Amino acid sequence: MTRPFPDGFLWGAATAAHQVEGNNLNNDWWQLEHVAADHGVQFSGDALDSYHRYEEDMRLLAGAGLTAYRFSLEWSRIEPSPGKFSRAELAHYRRMIDTALGLGVTPVVTLHHFTHPIWFGDKGAWLGEGAVEAFARYVEQACTILDGVEWVCTINEPNVVAVNHGQLRRVARGEEYQLVGALPDAEIGESLIAAHRAAAPLVRGATGAKVGWTVANQAFVMTPGAEEKYAEVQHIWEDMYLEAARDDDFVGVQSYTSQPIDEKGVVPHPPHPDNTLMGWAYRPDALGIAVRHTREVVGNVPIVVTENGIATPDDRRRIAYTEEALRHLRDAMDDGIDVRGYLHWSLLDNFEWGRWEPTFGLIAVDRETFERRPKPSLAWLGGIARANAI
Repeated sequence: MTRPFPDGFLWGAATAAHQVEGNNLNNDWWQLEHVAADHGVQFSGDALDSYHRYEEDMRLLAGAGLTAYRFSLEWSRIEPSPGKFSRAELAHYRRMIDTALGLGVTPVVTLHHFTHPIWFGDKGAWLGEGAVEAFARYVEQACTILDGVEWVCTINEPNVVAVNHGQLRRVARGEEYQLVGALPDAEIGESLIAAHRAAAPLVRGATGAKVGWTVANQAFVMTPGAEEKYAEVQHIWEDMYLEAARDDDFVGVQSYTSQPIDEKGVVPHPPHPDNTLMGWAYRPDALGIAVRHTREVVGNVPIVVTENGIATPDDRRRIAYTEEALRHLRDAMDDGIDVRGYLHWSLLDNFEWGRWEPTFGLIAVDRETFERRPKPSLAWLGGIARANAI
């Protein structure tokens, strides 16, 4: 049975600046890659050289039949020193927007995707004095190049940002780095919520774009007798960030896997031959769980699936995972949930935040020559986009 999607539904793929551009010398992740190299954190280096090859990437996306490309602006390039903005870098990202529009591709622009300038970190990052104001100042400058952009994400996965920065805060206090089960730091989360609430009206007023943010949806499942712990963990991991999206134009759902919660908390993924290269359980049904839960929390705010995918070296498995995930998404839409688009993670095999091994991409990249090699999954997803149906 053919199951169509609504007219104008966005079909696309996503990337993030630090994961694909290369040589983001002035942000906190570049700094971490050097400081933590002895602890197994790998080096992004030239990444995929998408800073120079973005047009080729977009042409491959558009040529396959996809209609949207989500990419991020790199704050540390645009504001390398506090209050000092680079006109050349703003012009670079404007060229990216124009390239997408010229190819008939809808740009979905993310203003903050996990990285910030080193100077921002030196001032205390999200808990530093004036953090929200500094982010708003950057956003005001970013707005000067967003003419014609219909979709803007302020901050990518603030709950994961709160996990990562909470870990650093824990280490700074002399506590042990928590390898498994770390929860978002609620104080950092509140600062990120304040930053989003400051930025969203700035973007909306300056550009007229639809504005929201994206949340790392955990698709938690409650085990019997764990009602109290489930409510506690669900709120700190996800719901406080979804609640902050109730006044937005859309909310981004980002889903990969699902985990149970028992009376002790989140149950780690046990070893299993079906686990992905991230060590996550193979759960294409997680997308339906995530979309349904998001609707329960945000109400009628439109949803865009801004990330969904699987880290696997087997492209047939990628297609099978995505096909099932899309069926669960369509089931949720049949139940009346307003979903406006599906953006696959990722367009390219890229730098997965300290590791090169997990391959999420619809396109493989030779990191020596930067040759792009589309996988069958790119044409497959493009075919679904052209038909606007599964």
